[in-house]
Amino acid sequence: MRPEILNPLFAEVEALKGVGPANAKALARLGITRAIDLAFHLPTGTIDRIRAPAASGSLLGRIVILEVKPFEVRAGQGRAPLRIFAADSDDNTITLTFFNNPGWAKKQLPLGETRIVVGKLDAYGDEWQMVHPEVLEPAASADLALRESVYGLTEGISNKRMRELALTGLERAPELAEWIEPSLLARENWPAWRAALAESHSEPTATSARKRLSYDEIFANQLALNLLRQIARRKRGVPLQGDGRFTQKLQLPYHLTGAQARVIDEIRGDMAQDKPMLRLLQGDVGSGKTLVALRAMLEAVEAGAQAAMLAPTEILARQHIATLQCQCAAIGVTVAILTGREKGRAREAVLMGLADGSIDILVGTHAIFQQHVFYKRLGLIVIDEQHRFGVSQRLLLSEKAERPPHLLAMTATPIPRTLTLTQYGEMDVSRIDEMPPGRTPVETLVISDEKLPDVIAGLGRHLAAGGQAYWVCPLVEESEKSDAAAAEERAALLRARFGADRVGLIHGRMKGPDKDAVMASFASGDLGVLVATTVIEVGVDVPNSTLIVVEGAERFGLAQLHQLRGRVGRGSGASRCILLRGQMLTETGRARLALMRETNDGFRIAEEDLRLRGPGEILGLRQSGEQAFKVATPEDVAELAPMANDDARLLLDRDGGLASERGQAARLCLYLFERDAAVGLLRSG
Repeated sequence: MRPEILNPLFAEVEALKGVGPANAKALARLGITRAIDLAFHLPTGTIDRIRAPAASGSLLGRIVILEVKPFEVRAGQGRAPLRIFAADSDDNTITLTFFNNPGWAKKQLPLGETRIVVGKLDAYGDEWQMVHPEVLEPAASADLALRESVYGLTEGISNKRMRELALTGLERAPELAEWIEPSLLARENWPAWRAALAESHSEPTATSARKRLSYDEIFANQLALNLLRQIARRKRGVPLQGDGRFTQKLQLPYHLTGAQARVIDEIRGDMAQDKPMLRLLQGDVGSGKTLVALRAMLEAVEAGAQAAMLAPTEILARQHIATLQCQCAAIGVTVAILTGREKGRAREAVLMGLADGSIDILVGTHAIFQQHVFYKRLGLIVIDEQHRFGVSQRLLLSEKAERPPHLLAMTATPIPRTLTLTQYGEMDVSRIDEMPPGRTPVETLVISDEKLPDVIAGLGRHLAAGGQAYWVCPLVEESEKSDAAAAEERAALLRARFGADRVGLIHGRMKGPDKDAVMASFASGDLGVLVATTVIEVGVDVPNSTLIVVEGAERFGLAQLHQLRGRVGRGSGASRCILLRGQMLTETGRARLALMRETNDGFRIAEEDLRLRGPGEILGLRQSGEQAFKVATPEDVAELAPMANDDARLLLDRDGGLASERGQAARLCLYLFERDAAVGLLRSG
């Protein structure tokens, strides 16, 4: 139950005075549905106005409050604007220009009557002008603030109305006890929580207040993750220690790298304990994470347990099952797959095998933790591409085991070291920072899309030499349909050039069996080119494909580009990645593509991306089902997460936890920033 003191903040916006259905609908477009959303809808900047007796050259480019008297109206012909000429107190002529709604403008500025106009004073030839100024009666201008906070808006809500609504939400924010460690609060000289919230609305440039709110949010994140870790450590699982009878029989394509051997030892050490393992395995594209996961799963099977491997897409799940079956069939370990496509007798056979223990390792999508799936002795869960899943999905799978299972999460999406705390702070972290022998770095070229004909000609030479290639089409709009349309259009052009039987097409709207058929044709070499959307970002492994072309590369995040580039360079042959860019490149976009050209190191890309890009989602990462930060920017996270983690650990380890006075306040902070799941787990755990 949410503490009663916070209930007014969580009221729906329709319950607020003056908010009708139209306002509520408009606010919903901004993701604002409750009073707390309004309170945290902070200004993006300010407007500074100058009250001046008359226009002057020193005021050009500034927002000015002027008293004027209109004396002439010139109606525009066709699409020309309406122009109203007015004189200020020094008889300077100011041209007031309106590009739409001329009737309103003429009504607001009657000839010969004094009015107050507010707008940016510009020079237009020899004239001074204001475009679409705000118009006020003289009596109303006295209350006009010289500095006004500017909010993110949507159609139907003015800035003035948004400020009124935000302050209505703020009025419901109570004074709360302090949750920040006293010496830290004194050192940073931050205001109290509610004062910081109020100051952030009235003075958006007040960095101390905004930093305090960012810290609070990051602290709630760190406290929640530390609570999850504490709860996990409190539970007792089943130690799993294999005897080597399966792992010793594995036929590996190469000797383990030093990094793989080190990580395997860390995982084996965790699994041998009765405290369930909770470990994140980070490894760059092609670093051999799947082999490490297989060794962990075989360790579990040797100890008499079952293992389950969860993949985010069916393509990736089927890629894993193909790899694992080849390696496990010869050593007597049974592997099966379960996705939404398995139906009828095939599905029943898998469900029976899991329940009676005859299936040792299950690979699949979210289907593997559905209601009617039962395991005889689930001991290890491996989650691939962890960032695609939320904590709730992980817990659902864990509930399939009688005792808390060991958990190994894997990600090939590089995460800057400074940000690992906020993404996976409850986990121990291992890194594979060494590539298997024989891997040749992928050469990356950035080419203007004006040279598309040359790129297609080069693709023809590549195919003639017996090579295969991927051609990735960009996200045109925020819809899978447009993705597919772009891919279909490009496939049609390439088929006309190279033949329909040489060019395959795959996108997210295709049915599973159709995708499989195309992938099988490409893997067998029947197809020379695979045109695709980003569905091939993970889970496609065709060593003979040594060329990838990415159209509209500037539209992709660095993490996506790095993942896509990882589809080639998987064999011993030299590979190439061509990033086709558009003509309109920002400086940041140019720097990002230059970084891709310069390095293949995903971890360096992650660190550099954090430095290069402005506020936004870090490398496009957002755990599915997890709340994004409302206030904190990535820069705030990088700066404040280590401090917040130390503060959270201090509270839990030294200052009495959530039962203490500070802990009770920290509990409010968790609810305030909607980390309710951590409180619920603490209660149930």
